[in-house]
Amino acid sequence: MTVSHSGYVALDIGGTKLAAAMVTVDGSVVISDRVPTPTRDPWSAVAALVSRVIAATPDVEPLALGAGCGGPMERGGETVSPLHIPAWRDFALRSSLRELVDLPVAVDNDAKALALGEGWLGAAKGLGNYMAVVIGTGVGAGLVVGGHLIDGGSGNAGHLGHVIVEEGGLACRCGAHGCLEAYLSGSAIETRTGQSARQSSSATIVDAGRRFGRAVASVAALTSIERVVVAGSVALGWGDEFFMSARDEFGARSRLSFTQSIDIVPAGPRAGLIGAAALARRLVGGD
Repeated sequence: MTVSHSGYVALDIGGTKLAAAMVTVDGSVVISDRVPTPTRDPWSAVAALVSRVIAATPDVEPLALGAGCGGPMERGGETVSPLHIPAWRDFALRSSLRELVDLPVAVDNDAKALALGEGWLGAAKGLGNYMAVVIGTGVGAGLVVGGHLIDGGSGNAGHLGHVIVEEGGLACRCGAHGCLEAYLSGSAIETRTGQSARQSSSATIVDAGRRFGRAVASVAALTSIERVVVAGSVALGWGDEFFMSARDEFGARSRLSFTQSIDIVPAGPRAGLIGAAALARRLVGGD
């Protein structure tokens, strides 16, 4: 079959689901697929998923593969140890993907990927200072300041979920107490309430929004961001009640003049996959 498009292989690795897509260079999703994240041997599921997506799009020439994954990880995703995928500790994700697809491969935190994608095509397009947040199995963030994605010395900048929001609070999977993730993440809520996050009571949703708004107020004061974009199945599943609570708490806590115009908004559709494609796009100089 004749190749008619160039594109990027996008891989979004989460604690509960794996998703992959072929995305054209203009950001159109040609095909996507997803499977639950296995407790054992996630790599076999990842390899099969990526191979299916590539095989299903013979008319698209892939230029690179981008993978967003939970952290922490070694810079560049050479090894990954996502807190919510216990089977992967120091797993060599980038080299495994390169061997699988024989393409240039970019691996980064899924929230940092989200930040790139939202700046490319989503709710932060045209902005130079913003934060993108994933609230799902865990809680992570990507910060763009002065038009540049912030990596930090280890490449792990943006772990908003491990900002302390309650002194001596609930235990977090990272080993600390009182982390934002211990109150907002889907896994933490299920452990605490015995129900999935999508079954959360109104009180739980409002409390989660309040704690999130409080954390955003601190980030806004430190970074002078213009917008906060939120993705992830937990936050988006909670909907308006969560966003309204977060905005109200942010407004009450953030009183500096340069933070008054900041809004907290949901991410665009297929944000995780577009973010992963944005990693590949950056790798091959598409921006």
